[in-house]
Amino acid sequence: MQAVSQVVDEIFRHESQRVLATLIRLVGDFDLAEDALQEALTAALQQWPSEGVPQNPRAWLVSTARFKAIDLIRRRVRFAASYSELTELPVAPHELDEDAHLPDDTLRLIFACCHPVLPSEAQAALTLREVCGLTTEEIGRAFLTPTTTIAQRIVRAKAKIREAQIPYEVPSPAELVERIQDVLRVTYLLFNEGYYSSSGETATREVLSAEAIRLGRLLIELIPLPEVQGLLALMLIHESRRLARTGLDGELILMEDQDRTKWDRALIDEGQRLAMEASKSGKLGHYALQAAIASIHASAKVAGETDWAEIVRMYDQMLIIHDSPVVALNRAVAVAMASGPAEGLVLIDDLLLRDELQRYGLAHSARANLCRRLGQTEAAIRSYKRALELATQDPERNFLAAKLAELHRMSK
Repeated sequence: MQAVSQVVDEIFRHESQRVLATLIRLVGDFDLAEDALQEALTAALQQWPSEGVPQNPRAWLVSTARFKAIDLIRRRVRFAASYSELTELPVAPHELDEDAHLPDDTLRLIFACCHPVLPSEAQAALTLREVCGLTTEEIGRAFLTPTTTIAQRIVRAKAKIREAQIPYEVPSPAELVERIQDVLRVTYLLFNEGYYSSSGETATREVLSAEAIRLGRLLIELIPLPEVQGLLALMLIHESRRLARTGLDGELILMEDQDRTKWDRALIDEGQRLAMEASKSGKLGHYALQAAIASIHASAKVAGETDWAEIVRMYDQMLIIHDSPVVALNRAVAVAMASGPAEGLVLIDDLLLRDELQRYGLAHSARANLCRRLGQTEAAIRSYKRALELATQDPERNFLAAKLAELHRMSK
């Protein structure tokens, strides 16, 4: 039988953010909810060994934390209106079953964290902290930003929500269309933090990606727009490749070299259905187009069967609605695959004249790969070295270092 401390730890890892979302709605204050949750977890460690783990641990934690919040308010001499308001709040069992109704408290919280009164960088930091439970240190690493800066953003964002009296609710249908892009952007950021990050425990990263996918499903039920369908499709197809994208020692494996039998066909099938549904609108947005590209990759049984010409066409459409240097770089790589490395290299060299890509490591590694394919070994070595200088993740560094070592051996 598991020790109670292990049970509490497991519940904390898998349920604490949902419990926190409910508490924030009930008490209306981020910091108070966080403090109350910590006290409730401490109470669980003290009581459950003798009383047993409750049948609904999440409901127990919410109920206990709510009363802990009242005690905290008393201790802080902040009773008056706040105290009377809290004591009137019911905590019925159906309120705590987030999967039984839509929208749930996590969805309410993410809309509050993504409110337009907050700067975009604050939206992302606050959502990663409050919805996903990342520490300020982890968020700082994700954004390559000092921890103190992240902490200040979060504090200011909480203060702004309090001062502006931003409600913890899903917007009205009229507001949803306007605000959905910020929510989609942050949801995808959460997924990427769990999927691409090399920091933190593997199980924790997988929970983060799973939570982003869960939010994507909630958003589709709430507002089934093509872009919402596209985002969920994109996340599902990416997630299908999780087991194949790294080796036993954590080394990075490019898609073209992955063992496709390890891809999760159930996730791919669901993602492709959603991507197809999104395409029926005829007006594909950024996420729907990315999902369409991911679907093309997933359809190829082997890398050589990939329809690169169609991918180039998709990137052409994407540039019309989102003309960014990164999209242009991805298109150049697709052109190289469809029409040959020489044509792709010309496009990448032109793009590298733009300041935005000078410090973008993937641009240099893409150039290095094309130079290598063309037999331009010295140019490839220079580009791989520059990419290695800019790399921020250990798997990426190891991959680039291996490529460099291989080229050095070839050049001798």
